[in-house]
Amino acid sequence: MSKLMRKICLLGDGAVGKTSLIRRYVFDIFNDEYIMTIGTKVSKKSMELDGKELTLMIWDILGQKEHTSLHSAYYKGAVGAIVVCDFTNKKSMENLSRWVDDFRGVAGDVPVVIAVNKQDIENKAYLFEEAKKIAEGYDAPAIPTSAKSGKNVELLFKMIGERVI
Repeated sequence: MSKLMRKICLLGDGAVGKTSLIRRYVFDIFNDEYIMTIGTKVSKKSMELDGKELTLMIWDILGQKEHTSLHSAYYKGAVGAIVVCDFTNKKSMENLSRWVDDFRGVAGDVPVVIAVNKQDIENKAYLFEEAKKIAEGYDAPAIPTSAKSGKNVELLFKMIGERVI
C-alpha cells in the first residue's frame, strides 16, 4: 500500500470550533471549554483511501483577524483546506469568502471543503443553504458538522482526503 502525506489547513473565524473538530477527529474527544489557538497547532491522523494510506497533517490556524499577517506563512505548502463557520454566528458564514480567497491567494487553486459547525444547536443564525451557496461559488462541497456530537466529522475529513489525493 502506498503512503501519502498531505498538509491541510483548518481556517475560519475564532470560536467556530476548528480545534474541537480536530480533537473530535484525531482523539474522539470533545470539550466545550473555549481555548484560543495561539499561532498554529499541527495534528496528524492517517486514513485508508483508494488503497492508499493517507496521513493528513492538519494545521489548526488561529482565527483572530488581528493575526492575518501570520496566516500566509502557515498556508505555504498546503494542498487543501477545511474552512469552518458556525451555525450560531452569521458573521462567521459571511467571512467564508475572505478565508477561502486569502488561502487560495497563497496555496493556489487547491481543494476546499466548507464545514458548517455546531449543527447540534437548535437556534441557528442562518440556513445551511446560505453557506452551501458560498461553497458552490468555490466549487467546494459544504457539510453540516457537530464537533460535540461527532456528526459528519469523519466524513468531513474523508471529503478533504479524497480531494487532496
